[in-house]
Amino acid sequence: MNQPMKKPNILFILSDDQGPWALGCAGNREIETPNLDRLAERGLRFENFFCASPVCSPARATLLTGRIPSRHGVHDWLAAGNTVVPYEHAGDGTLIEYLKDQPGYTDVLAAAGYVCGISGKWHLGDSHHPQKGFSLWAVHTSGGGPYYNAPMIRNGEVYEEPRYITEAITDNALQWLAERRADERPFYLSVHYTAPHGPWERHHHPTDLYDRYHKDCPFQSVPDGLKPPDWVKVRTIPVDNPETRRAYLSGSYTAVTAMDGQVGRLLDWLDTNGLRENTLVVFTSDNGMNMGHHGVYGKGNGTLPFNMFEESVKVPFIVSQPGCIPQGRLNSDLVSQYDFMPTLLDFVGLETREAPGLPGRSFAPVLRGRPGPAHEHVVVFDEYGPVRMVRTREWKYVHRFSGGPNELYNLSRDPGETSNLAGNAEWRTMETEMRDRLFDWFSRHADPDRDGAHAGVTGAGQLGLCGPGVGKKELFMQWDP
Repeated sequence: MNQPMKKPNILFILSDDQGPWALGCAGNREIETPNLDRLAERGLRFENFFCASPVCSPARATLLTGRIPSRHGVHDWLAAGNTVVPYEHAGDGTLIEYLKDQPGYTDVLAAAGYVCGISGKWHLGDSHHPQKGFSLWAVHTSGGGPYYNAPMIRNGEVYEEPRYITEAITDNALQWLAERRADERPFYLSVHYTAPHGPWERHHHPTDLYDRYHKDCPFQSVPDGLKPPDWVKVRTIPVDNPETRRAYLSGSYTAVTAMDGQVGRLLDWLDTNGLRENTLVVFTSDNGMNMGHHGVYGKGNGTLPFNMFEESVKVPFIVSQPGCIPQGRLNSDLVSQYDFMPTLLDFVGLETREAPGLPGRSFAPVLRGRPGPAHEHVVVFDEYGPVRMVRTREWKYVHRFSGGPNELYNLSRDPGETSNLAGNAEWRTMETEMRDRLFDWFSRHADPDRDGAHAGVTGAGQLGLCGPGVGKKELFMQWDP
């Protein structure tokens, strides 16, 4: 019989562009996610978990470091500095370590004796060299692209992976787990899928699964025919006919279900090897996704100006460790990605040496079945360049420094965010209160040298480091006319 380790193993599974609505256990009866549903049955699912920024690289940097984008300086998806091999995006092949000198929780875990590995999407710069305490480093060169023949890194060199990338990411992870099976040290393993991020066309995915969705699914689980708000000037993923809608949804749902099958392989491996009860399993996504919601397809940069729709800023979050974390429960607390680092370290019994400006607080007591500490978890904050959000249980306020109107919603009465109360005299006091709360919070937690509010973030990609002495407005790509 296996002896329990002093510290639990950690399996952290991260999807890409997945809204919490894209789970069977969240009430979507059309999408097939039996393994994630099983994980939720054996764990705790959060229905109000928010990303720190509704786009991949900033959100991932916040998960890892506990810092908000206006402190770590990653404000958009990283279009340069990832690989020396040009691939689709801009850049001169120079490698950039965007989080250099910004500790992540994996640095703390590695220093405490954990063996750390990552398989899949990194997308935080310099994919060629291991960072942040990782010994296994089997990563995607940039962060997106085809599901077959995807550009990957092996021993610092780029190669094309012929397997379906979702399966290859799992294979690499399981191989590493098997190789270190006799190692008595606890492990931390990040499995970062590119799914269900586009492309969504049929040839990118298992055709039998794609065809089943395309033929048989009515896709009533997502809205159809909605018009975006009047302030939306551009939809960056225009979908204007039923054929394109069905094709994109078929690909997206296929990517989720194919990923779910690979999650099942990981869970089965833990069960088979007697490690399930001593392994903390976390499943979440980097940012949310609209697939017809609000008349939009995409995340925060699915619209210009950027949006802070609930579907963009909410992500699934499931945590499970049988015998330790309550099973089959749903939590409605408002929590954020910037809370994850202190929570994880607290849960495994490691001290967090919080640097000035870190806003997160541990909700580890909730994972143990106890009430959380009384603090600002009734409020969450979000940012994407010139757009910022503050959210309470009942109200949401979105502030735009440029490019569009401010927004105020009473979410208890208007969960679909259809009636903007900003500028309404009747709600002026509430709008002022929410705006003041937003400005005060960012004044306390943002680094003036990395503040994204006036940095020129466009949603088209970031080209370099944001920090002291750097001309911020030269760091961000412009949309093609």
